[in-house]
Amino acid sequence: MARYLLRRGGQAVVLLLLVSVIGFGILHLAPGGPLSQFVLSSNMAQEDIDRVTRQLGLDRPFLLQYADWLARMVVGDWGRSYRDGLPVLVKIGGHVQPTLEIMLASTAIAALIGCAIGIRAAIRRHSAMDVLSSAGAMVALSIPTFWFALMAIYVFSIELGWLPSGNRTTIGDGSLGDVLHHMVAPVMVLALVETAVWAQFMRASMLDTLGQDYIRTARAKGVPGRGVIWSHALRNALLPMITLVGLQVPTLLGGALVTETVFSWPGMGRLFLDSLEYRDYPVVMGILMLSAVMVMAGSLIADLLYAVADPRLRMD
Repeated sequence: MARYLLRRGGQAVVLLLLVSVIGFGILHLAPGGPLSQFVLSSNMAQEDIDRVTRQLGLDRPFLLQYADWLARMVVGDWGRSYRDGLPVLVKIGGHVQPTLEIMLASTAIAALIGCAIGIRAAIRRHSAMDVLSSAGAMVALSIPTFWFALMAIYVFSIELGWLPSGNRTTIGDGSLGDVLHHMVAPVMVLALVETAVWAQFMRASMLDTLGQDYIRTARAKGVPGRGVIWSHALRNALLPMITLVGLQVPTLLGGALVTETVFSWPGMGRLFLDSLEYRDYPVVMGILMLSAVMVMAGSLIADLLYAVADPRLRMD
């Protein structure tokens, strides 16, 4: 286990370095820059623009800028926002909780509903339920997240008036009930695609398990159908689903970016797009690196949980 963790840690460091180099390079090669809004302003003289450029260190060669940013980031100094001067860690920290709220809620709902649908579809293979669930999953996976979010706002906020159209709280309220009320729409949108993925994975895993020799042996011994499903098949069919939790992190982050923007949810996704529009490089790089760490951590945790759940695996 120790050797496995060391190896995965070394791989994570290399991947994070690659992500940082590529991300830093793309941002600095993109048209415009953090000073583009000043260049277009008639109130800023060229001398003032040059002074701000030197203060931000943007006049130095790319490699020197990257080396300085990396050295400071390693020791916990992620820089300051070009937009308001706040420390990047403080600015991102204020947006992590809202993102985790909708990610965890949508994952829990999708896992419960998706697994139930997948198990039922596998038990009744080729039935109307199986066909409808597969067709529904294909439709859900084909719907763009932003379109479904807009439709949710139109139907449930404008036409029916059941749900808020955006934001995390009502001005002057902010109670737990108010936050949960605002969470319903974005969580519903995020959970749609997730439910389809969980259902299809669960169906495939259950079908594979039901075809194993020990299942046929249990049935040959006269074990009732429900006993075969719930006591023998389900436990083993659920094991591969542990890995899906880690694999879903990139999908969740991408979906959260769109969902938070449409619903004005104050999470990391919305902050990322706002920072990109403003060319706020330190904040963009901070969110990019934090997202990469979350993806790698999700994959590692899923592997470790799988090893704990299945003693036959060895982490060497």
